[in-house]
Amino acid sequence: MFRPFASASLLALVSTAALADEDVTHFRVFVGDHAAAEVTAFDLAAPENRWRFATTGQAKLFAVAGGAVVVAVQSDADVVHFLHSGITMDSHGDHSDIKVSAPTAFDTVLTGPRPFHLVDHDGKVVINHDKGGYADVLDGAALAKGQVAPVKFPQGQPHHGFVTPLGNVWLSTVAQPAPADGSPALPRPGVQAFTAAGVPAGDLAICAGVHGEAFSGDYLAAGCKEGVLTVKARPDGPDYRMLPYPADLPAGVTTGTLLGSAAMQVFLGNHGPDALVVIDPAEAPAFRRIALPFRRVDFVLDPAQPAQGFVLTEDGSLHRIDLLGARITASARATGAYSMDGHWNDPRPRLAMAGAEVLVTDPAAGLVRRIATADLAEVGTVAVGGTPYNLTVVGGSGLDH
Repeated sequence: MFRPFASASLLALVSTAALADEDVTHFRVFVGDHAAAEVTAFDLAAPENRWRFATTGQAKLFAVAGGAVVVAVQSDADVVHFLHSGITMDSHGDHSDIKVSAPTAFDTVLTGPRPFHLVDHDGKVVINHDKGGYADVLDGAALAKGQVAPVKFPQGQPHHGFVTPLGNVWLSTVAQPAPADGSPALPRPGVQAFTAAGVPAGDLAICAGVHGEAFSGDYLAAGCKEGVLTVKARPDGPDYRMLPYPADLPAGVTTGTLLGSAAMQVFLGNHGPDALVVIDPAEAPAFRRIALPFRRVDFVLDPAQPAQGFVLTEDGSLHRIDLLGARITASARATGAYSMDGHWNDPRPRLAMAGAEVLVTDPAAGLVRRIATADLAEVGTVAVGGTPYNLTVVGGSGLDH
């Protein structure tokens, strides 16, 4: 079971039951440890409010269902756990209501062969099982109520891919089976539209070695060897458009990780180990490359300031990125150096946004560092202990009635 194993300190939680329409800003941080099977949660403004939850293995954390639920995907342990974040945001158009309570674990867990990519889109949370040849589809609204009722989407051939709803179809990566002569399996050739039952509903869209996916505006984008594939939902099926890598970009360098802005129609992706690329899916130029002074460790978009993002490089510097100008506008040292040599899953910092702050895990120091977006100055640290690694943040500002 995914249960707390240490009691939470709740003394600093302030009850606002007697107050009316109080304007509240509340961020809660969830951190997965690299070595220990546990997740730590704490309130950013009052980190003494702390909870620890046991997992089965190392977890990658995702906030879904509008932040009401945190999903802990444990690929090497073949299990997925779920947490009520304790923070719900209810939008009313001109404002949002916020409710804050203690986080709790779901009784139900999800098991399957190597869960990996998670896509949260159009009210559905979809988890790909790389060694199972299927994805589990969960309803976001039901998850927010504590209900875990997966529906399997069959993919046929097991592979490292993704599945997502797109308009009136489901889009899935496709893999080809290994040849009968025992030679290596062919790479993932692209994506294809299917019905919810896994029946093909369109032709294969070529996207060699497809890896990485994100949504922004009307578009889904996926990284390919030949470029970035964009997809729009149409009544008669997906509209595919390949954006080939321009000739003036370094030859043979590809994009395999993508982030999509929720407030602007733009993507930010990696481009090789030491650059980022700003991608406009609708207007030229489609690609604008940002060279980095050192290899990239992690990067994130700023939901509060949609025209900017942040990237940490292996020398320990945090850089602010201007997406409109496709350039670095500020840099400052945030952590010690973390070499990108070695295994991809070695303990290195990860980034997340919390209002006007960038949160940076510092595994070697056992800390979460709080960096102001305005000047990249460190405004505080939270001692998590252990080896803090993956993290996610829920919450925001709203009225507490």
